[in-house]
Amino acid sequence: MTGTTQSTRPYLSYVYAYPHKTAYRPLAGHPAGRPLLSDLWAAERKDALSLYLHIPFCEVRCGFCNLFTRLGAPDELTTRYLDALDRQATAVRDALGDDEPVRFAAAAFGGGTPTFLTAGELERLCDIAEKRMGADLGAIPLSVETSPATATADRLAVLADRGATRISIGVQSFVDAEARAAVRPQRRSEVEAALGRIRDARVPVLNIDLIYGIEGQTESSWRTSLDAALAWRPEELYLYPLYVRPLTGLGRLGTGTETADTAWDEQRLRLYRVGRDHLLSHGYEQVSMRMFRRADAPHAGPDDYACQTDGMIGLGCGARSYTSSLHYSFDYAVEMREIRGIIDGFTTTADFSRAEVGRYVDDGEARRRHLLQSLLQAEGMRPVEYRERFGTDPYEDFPAELALFTARGWLDGTEGPSLLRLSPEGLAHSDALGPELFSPAVRAAMAAYEAK
Repeated sequence: MTGTTQSTRPYLSYVYAYPHKTAYRPLAGHPAGRPLLSDLWAAERKDALSLYLHIPFCEVRCGFCNLFTRLGAPDELTTRYLDALDRQATAVRDALGDDEPVRFAAAAFGGGTPTFLTAGELERLCDIAEKRMGADLGAIPLSVETSPATATADRLAVLADRGATRISIGVQSFVDAEARAAVRPQRRSEVEAALGRIRDARVPVLNIDLIYGIEGQTESSWRTSLDAALAWRPEELYLYPLYVRPLTGLGRLGTGTETADTAWDEQRLRLYRVGRDHLLSHGYEQVSMRMFRRADAPHAGPDDYACQTDGMIGLGCGARSYTSSLHYSFDYAVEMREIRGIIDGFTTTADFSRAEVGRYVDDGEARRRHLLQSLLQAEGMRPVEYRERFGTDPYEDFPAELALFTARGWLDGTEGPSLLRLSPEGLAHSDALGPELFSPAVRAAMAAYEAK
């Protein structure tokens, strides 16, 4: 199953799902056509699903953002979007059927910025999750993303009352000049006020997102942001390297190009290590390259959901759904005009009974996905679990890739072949390691994708 790229750059791609969304294609062009959701889910296990609701609206578009989101929502667009989301949820729940119990083990509201919605609209969003999909938000982990400007007391009160267990806020930097450099208009005073409101809402887990690699950022200014975040004793912290993608604000400005900028790579690696060591010394545990959890914090994730094996239901035009054989979504874009068109099309859709855009996942891709998503977690993967699922050994399925990782010092061999786990250096190079596990077919599809 070889397919290594032999690249040594540390920042190739943030791999949070596989296959990557740029490998998806319209299913109307597939020989099987657009499949019915009822057929896709008929043979799937549905006792531990994850539910994701996507809200594609923001009050500002950050310079680094390539997420599927648009600025503002004129002419009651949020109402029309929630109407469509309601129709989609009804169709999806019908497709899941009632032949066997349907249970959700976790839920999340993402975007965009879910708290762009008003308090009343957030109530309706929760109703869609509960009354249409049957998710018991008060009994399962519920994570919600927010921003400093939209983390208002009334919105947070709704989320806390409806069972939110985790609020994640994108701060990126507590240094005003760095926020401006990242094209994120905010003041530290506004960020601190928002964090105070989140703590007042008494949601169990606060996560703060920070970014390193911003133009002009130094080790000293990076520590300023880290210490400002630590002052709130967040249960979780995510440290993201800055990426500059085509069609984003920074991409248009030509800031931090995607060419082999070794100085920028060295800056990001240096700041990553500073941040990692700083958090480890302050009582945090590393969960992945990006995620750090306070050692005494409550675990906010589901107890019985595994991203490698269990399915996910995504609602909204930027959400993805995963079955064992097909990952599917809607069309994807970064450029604002294209996004507006896709959202408008979503709001006028009457029939949500079929998958529109996606990629089929065969047994070989399933093995890659399992290894990739397991290996990128700090706890690693026990090959015995892989063998129980697939009947083969990961060392035999991926000899070239694992040999490469070993040669580069990215694997921790202290427990021998009984545990596949990244070394500290391997975790630092997760964004180079992940793409090494992409199949040639997925790489070709990604290379052929035309950004829009």
